Amino acid sequence: MAELAQYLTLGLADETFGISIRNVREILDIRPISRLPHAPDFLVGMIDVRGSGYPIVDLRTKLDLPRVPATEATRIIILDVPMEDRLVGVGFIADCVFEVTDIDESRIEPPPSVGGRWKSDYLAGVGRKGDKFVIIFDLRRLMLSTDLMQTAEAALAKPVAA
Repeated sequence: MAELAQYLTLGLADETFGISIRNVREILDIRPISRLPHAPDFLVGMIDVRGSGYPIVDLRTKLDLPRVPATEATRIIILDVPMEDRLVGVGFIADCVFEVTDIDESRIEPPPSVGGRWKSDYLAGVGRKGDKFVIIFDLRRLMLSTDLMQTAEAALAKPVAA
């Protein structure tokens, strides 16, 4: 029996990744990002969206992929990320966003443990869309970083310069 769930599919370094649509708040065009001093490499800064500040994570850096310049296709995806006892709004930079698609969750396989170009501990599994693979992020594990939370919470306590 198929257990279809909707995922936002996005592109990073010629791979297709998926994030549960339940976690997606909105998708934004790339925009200027206010830098944060002493932040981890993957935390590029903060943006203001209608009066709320969001820390912005470079997914390429977080996955140990080389950085690339932003293009017209580059997007910031604002997500509700489960952290401890609450949801935290975090923006992720992706090379591009493809679509919202149905993936059969009953057929999601565990991530391969043979090593690869990305850290498998950040992945919930590998799903299929037709004949293509979609690598599903585990957002909680992806963001399990006290550095991120401390830096983001400190930055959120201060107003973001426009």
